[in-house]
Amino acid sequence: DLLLLDEPTNYLDLEGTLWLEGYLRSYPNTILLVSHDRTLLNTAVGGILHLHGGKLTAYAGGYDRFENTRSERLAHDAAQRKKQETQRRHMQAFVDRFRYKATKARQAQSRLKAIARLQPIAAAMADPTVAFSFPDPGQLAPPIVTLDGVAVGYNDGKPVLHELDLRIDTDDRIALLGANGNGKSTFAKLLSGRLGPMAGRLFTTPKLRVGYFAQHQIDELTPADTAFQHMGRLMRGAPDARVRAHLAAFGLVQDKAGVRAEDLSGGEKARLVLAMMCRTAPHFMVLDEPSNHLDVDAREALVQALNDFKGALVIITHDPHLIEACADRLWLVAGNRVTPFDGDVEDYRRLLLSERGSPDAGPSEPAARAAKFNKREARRAKAREREDHAHLRRAIKRAEALVEKRSAEKARLDAELADPALYEGPTNAVTELLKRRDAAERRLAEAEAKWLGAQHALDEAAE
Repeated sequence: DLLLLDEPTNYLDLEGTLWLEGYLRSYPNTILLVSHDRTLLNTAVGGILHLHGGKLTAYAGGYDRFENTRSERLAHDAAQRKKQETQRRHMQAFVDRFRYKATKARQAQSRLKAIARLQPIAAAMADPTVAFSFPDPGQLAPPIVTLDGVAVGYNDGKPVLHELDLRIDTDDRIALLGANGNGKSTFAKLLSGRLGPMAGRLFTTPKLRVGYFAQHQIDELTPADTAFQHMGRLMRGAPDARVRAHLAAFGLVQDKAGVRAEDLSGGEKARLVLAMMCRTAPHFMVLDEPSNHLDVDAREALVQALNDFKGALVIITHDPHLIEACADRLWLVAGNRVTPFDGDVEDYRRLLLSERGSPDAGPSEPAARAAKFNKREARRAKAREREDHAHLRRAIKRAEALVEKRSAEKARLDAELADPALYEGPTNAVTELLKRRDAAERRLAEAEAKWLGAQHALDEAAE
């Protein structure tokens, strides 16, 4: 009669998640579902109960409708709060002016009571624990990883994957598709250096730093040690403030840094492992189900942080939204091979449904081929566009570095001019320093103009 599900998709692959969506859509009785999978919440439920601040608020429809309605409500509350604050200021100003004047005392008392009756409208506070911020790794020459006829497996000598001929560049965003057991995690371990090739050759660019996140790492945390102790061991010799700042970049702020690992939530443990992984500012991140223990807001923060990340990314996830938002290339792990998949997540969804003979499989075969061709061409065009714009982005980066250098030069001269001791010495020293400061200001203006020009060129090329 009542089916209670708490995060049912956490350890399912995409295939299992698709089956569950269909099953829940046709379930004849009542379902109460706790989930951070926004795709499931859009396809399998008819209403959302939002738990926040110790209160439940009901919303009709799926997750997207909930987000829109909630955003409108927050905007309305913000407008009402502003209006209320204006009203409160006006009444308080009247009270402050007339409360001791006999002819106005009654009105002043009346306004004081009105101020007391004004119910405060809660502000939607920005939550610093939601944030993620991956460090900038710097640039390396592409390709960063090349696989030439590689086979990989475990100690039994039988390869799980073979004939791998693939290349990963510095700006690649790749998601791995495929059922559980096909070898996605094995491939991730190969890329991260946890497994070596059994055959073939794997080349990596010199000085490549790889960050690897896997679910089992959460279980390997020392239960009695705090987040700060875990991070401090890896950042040995670093000031405490720097260790805490690094943890804060992954949402482990203030007192959370002092909580023992066994008392952290699943999401907080995942944040700690991500923080530990990023201590070396990796050029290439391999993430195996990074969002399993994260709530919806944290998943969105992760999406933004991954899109801002300056390095390469290979991600394994059952969350279609995470794939669509972060990946521009899909690789299919199936039949002991890893091959590029021509299509997007919806194409893969239709492929899986068609293999089961589902009526929801999608368009006819010719239409599906045409759609696949169009998407493939669009992806290739996007890749060409990235390549064409690369030199413009490099020009912007050089210009930004020059602006920073010129700004530091001008700031140093300003500091020298602000020193009172300077004016106790010879006049020509002050004159000379003023000339150098004027020249530094001109050079800064030229650098800023160069940066604006480079940014304008990229904006025009992107239109």
